[in-house]
Amino acid sequence: MIETTNGFAHYWAEGDAISHSVAYLLAIMSLMSWYYILSKTWSAYRIRRSAVALEAFWKAPSLADAIFVIQRADTEDIYAPLAIQSAGAASKNTKRGDTPSLNAATDPGELITRTLRQEINRVSSRLENGLTLLASVGSTAPFIGLFGTVWGIYHALQAVSASGAMQIDKVAGPVGEALIMTAMGLVVAIPAVLAYNAFVRVNRLTLAELDGFAHDLHAYLTTGARVGPRLEG
Repeated sequence: MIETTNGFAHYWAEGDAISHSVAYLLAIMSLMSWYYILSKTWSAYRIRRSAVALEAFWKAPSLADAIFVIQRADTEDIYAPLAIQSAGAASKNTKRGDTPSLNAATDPGELITRTLRQEINRVSSRLENGLTLLASVGSTAPFIGLFGTVWGIYHALQAVSASGAMQIDKVAGPVGEALIMTAMGLVVAIPAVLAYNAFVRVNRLTLAELDGFAHDLHAYLTTGARVGPRLEG
């Protein structure tokens, strides 16, 4: 039986601190990206499932009932805060107190618009949480793995040169082992890139629904009538 010394275990045993640091860095990046992939996948599923409450909101007999319906269905607090905060802003304008403030001097429609915009910005910031990390992992992990490969090949060639035996089997083994780092970089990067693209699409759909919901809320709270999309032609 021929004993082989090639493989990742041999590469790890022969590697130095930089080679080990590259491997540890890729492992940390993989753990962090998979944490966000799994958590945001579960969150996206709950958000898409609660989106059906938007139509149920408008079928409720009163605004209080509508807010109760959307609060119960919106487990991720994506759509409900728009209704709650905008209704609160409308209530403040109908009950202006004696205390002077910028809000009291603001047109009711403008105050509702500002409240809706703030809530959409808050939700948008929350939806984008973790996307920067996924994009960074997807774009840098292959290069970090490539750096580990180049460093491993450099040390392998140094060792071969020092031994004075320039044989193909003495070079192919260490070089093949060093290529493992490039493969590791791709393994880390590919899921992060795919997840990033999927989450961007889900966020775009969710924000489009939020914009439409905010438009309808503004129309209802300022005129008392829901305004839907108009078709021209």
